[in-house]
Amino acid sequence: MYDILPAISTSFIVISAVLVAIGWGLAIKRRLEAHKKVMLAGAVAALIFFIVYVSRTIFVGNTEWGGPDELKTAYMIFLFFHIVLATVAAVFGITTLTLAFRGRFAKHRKWGRVTSVTWFFTAITGVTVYTLLYLMFPGGHTKPVLDILFG
Repeated sequence: MYDILPAISTSFIVISAVLVAIGWGLAIKRRLEAHKKVMLAGAVAALIFFIVYVSRTIFVGNTEWGGPDELKTAYMIFLFFHIVLATVAAVFGITTLTLAFRGRFAKHRKWGRVTSVTWFFTAITGVTVYTLLYLMFPGGHTKPVLDILFG
C-alpha cells in the first residue's frame, strides 16, 4: 500500500499542473466561469497532493537517495531547489486564489501568470524527483517522522 503513495501524490501534481494550464487558456479566452472552476479543481488536486505527501512523510517517512554516491550531492541540490520552488509556488497559489476571491482581478492576473509558471516548474521538478527516487534509483530507506521525533 505504502509503495503506491508516491505515485499517487505525484499524479496529483501532474493533474494540478494540467488543470492550471487549461485554466490559463480559458482565462485568455475570457471564459471566466470555466476558468474559475478549472483553477479550483487544480487547487484541490494540489491540496490532495499535499495531504498525501504530508501524511506519508509523518507515518511512513521520506525516501532517502538510493542511487550512486557520486550523484547524491547533485540530487540533494536539485531536491533543495524543488522544495524551495514548491514552497514559493504554494504561497503564490494561495495569494493568487485569495486575490481572486476578494475580486482584485488586476492583481490576480499579474500574480496568476507568475504563479502558473512557478507551478509548472514545480510539477516538472516534482516528477523528476519521483522518477529519480522510485523509477531510476529505487531502494532508498524510509523512516517515519514520528519515529524520528519520538524514537
